[in-house]
Order: sequence, then C-alpha cells, then structure tokens
Amino acid sequence: MQKIYDAVAAGNGWLNGIVWGIPALVLLMGAGIILTVGLKGFQFRKFGYAMKNTVGKMFKKQEAKAGEVTPLQALTTALAATVGTGNIAGITAAVTLGGAGAIFWLWVSALLGMATKYSEVMLSVKYRERNVVGDWVGGPMYYIKNGLGKNWKWLGAIFCIFGGLASFGIGNAVQIGNITSSINTAIQQFNPAAAEYQGIINIVLALILMVIVGIVLVGGIKRIGEVTEFMVPIMSVIYIVACLVIVIVNITKVPHVFAMIFQGAFSPRAVTGGAAAIGIKTCITWGVKRGVFSNEAGLGSAPIAHAASSETNPVKQGLYGIFEVFMDTIVICTLSGLTLLLALDESAINYGVQGDTSLNAMALGTVFGSKVGALIIAIGLSLFALSTVLSWGLYGTRCWEYLLGEKAVKPYQVIFTLVVIISATMDLTLAWDIADTLNGLMAIPNLIALILLCPVVFKMTKEYFDNEKRLKK
Repeated sequence: MQKIYDAVAAGNGWLNGIVWGIPALVLLMGAGIILTVGLKGFQFRKFGYAMKNTVGKMFKKQEAKAGEVTPLQALTTALAATVGTGNIAGITAAVTLGGAGAIFWLWVSALLGMATKYSEVMLSVKYRERNVVGDWVGGPMYYIKNGLGKNWKWLGAIFCIFGGLASFGIGNAVQIGNITSSINTAIQQFNPAAAEYQGIINIVLALILMVIVGIVLVGGIKRIGEVTEFMVPIMSVIYIVACLVIVIVNITKVPHVFAMIFQGAFSPRAVTGGAAAIGIKTCITWGVKRGVFSNEAGLGSAPIAHAASSETNPVKQGLYGIFEVFMDTIVICTLSGLTLLLALDESAINYGVQGDTSLNAMALGTVFGSKVGALIIAIGLSLFALSTVLSWGLYGTRCWEYLLGEKAVKPYQVIFTLVVIISATMDLTLAWDIADTLNGLMAIPNLIALILLCPVVFKMTKEYFDNEKRLKK
C-alpha cells in the first residue's frame, strides 16, 4: 500500500511541477492582464459601481423561478465554494512555504482575478442553456461550445474531465480532511486524552457529514442555494470578527508586518533567513497557487453556479464575480495572513515547513486562549469547508452531466457522498497536492477559452455602460 501511495505522490509531484510551472503561471496571470487591459482596468474604475450593484442589493427581496436561483443565491453558492479551507489552511501553507511575501502575490492574483472572474461569470450567463429537467446550466464547457463553436467541444470536454475529478479533491477530500483535523484539534484542547480516539471521531464526523451532503445534493441547485445563502454570511462574520480582534490587539505591529510582506515579495530570503531561506519563484508560486485555490478565478468553477441565476443581463451578474474575489481574497485571506504574522513569531511559523490549522488556532489563542482559539478555527473551518463541499458537489454534477448526460447525475452524487468517508481519514498532504494539480489542469482549457472570447467580453461590457450613460442623460 505504501508503494502505491509513494508512486501516486511521485507521479503527482512530477505533473504538478509541469502544471504549476512558469508557462502555466504566465497563462494564468497573462489572461488576467489581457482582460484587465482590454476592459481598461474595469475592476478598478467600476469597483464602486460593482459594490453598489452587488452587496448594495443583498438585503432586497429577490425571487427566482423553477430551475434557477436568485443572483444572491448564485453568489453565495459560488462564495461557499471559494470561501473554504483555502482561506485558512491554504493561507497558512502559503505563508509557511512562500514566506510573508506570498501575501503580496496573493493580492496581485486577486486584483487580476477580479477581471478574470467577471469575464467568466458574464460569459456563463450569456451562453447558458436549459437542461432536460429545466435547470439553467452553464460554465466553461457551455461558453466553449456555444461561444467558440462545436468544433471546440473537445476543449469543453477536457475541462469537464478535470473539473469532475477536481470535485473529489478540492471539493471533497481537502475540505472534509480539514474539518476532521480542526475539530480533533479543538476537542484535544479540552480533553488531551481524546487523541487516542481520533480515528473513531473521524468516522463519526464523516458519517454525519455524509448524511448532510447527501440530503442537500439531492435537493439540487435550489436547496444548495438556500443553504449557502444562510451559511455564508454567518461563517464569514464569525471568522472576520475574530481575525479583526487579533489585528486590533496587535495594531502597533501592523506597519512592520506590511513591510515584511512587501520586502518578502521581492526578497524573501532577506525576511525569512537561515536554513529556511525561500526563493522568489517559490514565493510567487505559493502566493498565486493559494490565491487561485482560494478565489478560484480562472478555474472556471464559479461560473457554473452563476449560470443558474435568475439575472438575465450577463454584465450585471458578472459584477458579482468582482465582489466575490474581493471578499474572498482581499478581505478574508488577508485577515488570515495578518493574523498569523501579527500573532506568531518566526520560530512558531517555522518557515519552510508546511503549517496546518493548528497554527491558526495558536494565533487566535494568543488573545482568546488556546481552547477558544481552537474552537473558533474548528467552527469557522467546518462551516467554510462544508459549504465548499456542497458547492463543488454541484460543479461536479454539471461536469459529469455535460460529459455523460442526465443519467450520470445520481451515480456521481452517490459516489461523491461516499467519498466523504474516505476523505475523513486521507493524508492531507497528498490531498492538497492532488487538488493543486487538478486545479491547474482544469484552469488551462478555461483560460484558453477566456482569451479567445475576450472580444465578446469587451464588446458586451462597452455596450452595457454606453447604454447606462444614455439612460442617465
């Protein structure tokens, strides 16, 4: 068994090095730059407009017909997938392996990612279809087929293969594994003897999670939208407030930490030093990888949720993509990084060795106490991760539905639900590595499609705002 594990790890390591090599990073960042330039810095020029027409409308009553969800539910379903372990455990990995400077490259990927996700979401609404049961379905596979033409269907199929497989990694194994890990850490803070029963606790948690996931997935997009609409605001507020308390308590250290971030972005060795010296390539790679893992801009996953929106104007729904990246990465990920860098010293962070959620709990514990800190992380991570599992269950469903038809939906959902059991006892290091590889693989066909369809994005955006100007006159 160990030989199989080692072979899988070695093979994935080789493939990961190719997928996340310089060409892939250039493609990812290049697509963001092309879209940003072509949209004339749209995400910056129209940021206020985007916030007014997204978060500004969240408290207004919204309704949706059969087979669709409200724009807010589409957003929270997508946010549920992006606001997950990447915001906590992912940022810990970025900081420990990439240094403080990884946070800077995380910001860069997010600022460019706003234009990328806006474009993805907009195209998903423009080129969506109704499936056999009357639901709106869309995403990269549909804007490839309907936007680029049937001769490009093979590219959409490639996206669906990698996306369908990724749902078991980024959308299941990593999330469930981190839930069980964080809950065990919290339990052991209150009762150290519980470490002896960790295996049993994992199985019990897995069974509970499996039932929850199964019930929600069977309810389809409507039920997923209703659940995430309830969960996302609660989980976000709990975690954001806890991190803000750490920042306020350590407010005098903030200038020093920001200096570490900016200096570390271009000279990470000067900040980390010693045997754990980190190179600039490593710093950039971990910042961008974890940025993409967190906000999913360029992956093509979130457009699948947004395609189900009752909003008929593609540009209006696209604005939610800007808010999504801002909230996920600029706000939540930044707070996670600051919490670690403000509350812990270099010896605790241990640069060069991948950290886990126990570091996040330790950081919060410096103010709230070790038990409460572990409890906050357990609750926050569990809600974040569970909501991600639900959303990725939808993404995987749409991918396999596109490839194999409606007949594939129920078998996939059964398998996805059963994988929860395996995920609860899986080695998280390998799970993270495989998820990273699949993320990169599914992003490639999506980014190619975005670059080829960027004239459509530019044209529709210009027409929309030209019309807005005429209406104001």
